[in-house]
Amino acid sequence: MKNYSINIKPFGKRAVLIEWPKKVDESILEDILDFSNSFKNLNLPNWEMSAAYNSLTMVNNTEDIDFVEMVPLIKDCYSKKTSSDNKSKRFLWRIPVCYDSDFAIDLQETSKTLGVSAKELIDLHTGNQYTVYGIGFLPGFMYLGGLPAELEIPRRKEPRLLVNKGSVGLAGKQTGIYPQDSPGGWNIIGSCPIPIFDARIENPCFVNVGDKIQFYQISKAEYDLHKIETEVGIYKLEKTPLHA
Repeated sequence: MKNYSINIKPFGKRAVLIEWPKKVDESILEDILDFSNSFKNLNLPNWEMSAAYNSLTMVNNTEDIDFVEMVPLIKDCYSKKTSSDNKSKRFLWRIPVCYDSDFAIDLQETSKTLGVSAKELIDLHTGNQYTVYGIGFLPGFMYLGGLPAELEIPRRKEPRLLVNKGSVGLAGKQTGIYPQDSPGGWNIIGSCPIPIFDARIENPCFVNVGDKIQFYQISKAEYDLHKIETEVGIYKLEKTPLHA
């Protein structure tokens, strides 16, 4: 199993930040998740971990930490890490998106900027699988890597004060879904009728880092139907195990 050169930093009184090489790479993400799982297996109480593209934030929820003592513990755990046994719990999620003009407020402008037709943009966006590299910014906001190069576009020069919940956007090398109403500067190309985050339930975000996402196009009528199905609790997301 490959080991990377990692950088361990104090991150306040109760947290440690571990950094991997600064690039978007699924093998790095796998390494982060393997280490995270190995650290959890130490059964140390009160630790919470949050993975991102090339870093892992480790937070002790109850007490200050001794950084000098933590560094050798982390290094030893990293050197002895094993392949994560959580791979069987990762899924490919198929998520519906309506690209109707009522929702896709930047679709035409984005298509023009990218030099493709609206149909080509939608085909590119739905024809790819995206890796969940992190969840943050807003609760349930997925940072999805693997955007086709043809869809890479800068953020809007002037962010909006309000981007509606469910809006699907493009920014840089990423695509994502706004899980709630929020300011934002991404280029909005559609909307998802399915809540990505629901604080009222035990598991408020169904997606985990390491999962994959594939979008598929739906009509405005299907969008309205799925909204109703979600509200009454009968909509079922499509998911397939990544590792059978």
